Amino acid sequence: MKEYLETYKGNILEVTFGKEDKTITLGGENTLSFHSFEGKLPHPPLIALEVWDSPPETWPEHLRARFGDVVFSPVAWAKKCLEVYRADLICLYLTSAGTEDVDVPALASRVKELSDALPVPLIVYGVGEKDADTRALKEIAGACAGDAVLLGPVVKENYEEIGRAALEYGHRVIAQSPLDINLAKELNIKLSKFFPKERIVIDPLSSALGYGMEYSFSVMERIKQVAVIYTDNMMKMPMIANVGRDCWKTKEARENAQQGILWEAITTLTLFLAGTNLAVMSSPDSMQLVRKMITQLS
Repeated sequence: MKEYLETYKGNILEVTFGKEDKTITLGGENTLSFHSFEGKLPHPPLIALEVWDSPPETWPEHLRARFGDVVFSPVAWAKKCLEVYRADLICLYLTSAGTEDVDVPALASRVKELSDALPVPLIVYGVGEKDADTRALKEIAGACAGDAVLLGPVVKENYEEIGRAALEYGHRVIAQSPLDINLAKELNIKLSKFFPKERIVIDPLSSALGYGMEYSFSVMERIKQVAVIYTDNMMKMPMIANVGRDCWKTKEARENAQQGILWEAITTLTLFLAGTNLAVMSSPDSMQLVRKMITQLS
């Protein structure tokens, strides 16, 4: 029986971050997710484990217990994620950036310490408050000059300030828009007027299973399709899904350890199928489960 395969003219840009011998590349595919029989998938989907710059007081105990006392030290926490749990990357969540008494230069110095201590590139996420993130990420950009950190979120209210700081100091940025493909494209257009497209990663926002995941899936799937199938140059950046934080806020994940692991794993795998290139997770157990499923899909 004859096989009918689709080939496409478009592709996803490669975005490389990290310095010297510890670089990571996202994207590069010219087909849809896991469609290796139809095109090239040069870089597999990656998983970063989340590390907070302060102990995660809001986490349920069954999640926090997987890390023990290392949650009091971001460097020790990150090393456990890499050396014990074998995460691909580390994503630092700047929980302290939104506090009134934050010492921003000191915060940036701690981020630099973490960046230097890791054998892999660093992802840094702010708290999602435009003014707080602008102050913190601009300072971090300078402190980590030359480290090619992946910084975010960059939103329509602060893309120019953070983007120009990232450009000056050699970083990559995460362009975040609220679950709307048109808003994602609009932000990419504005940002790419002065910032290289090959240094942008799209975050269309991700929601947890049962809390709007279908919207996340739909937007990510459309972004991938318009880039690969319809060759839209302003949507060709790889995507990131910041999954863990939203999943472990849900009552389902908080009330039962096994249910929480499955909640995060199902959400992550679904968004990988939609087209994301990089997922940020919280639970190492969820991460291992997703890796097993990815191996089967591949």
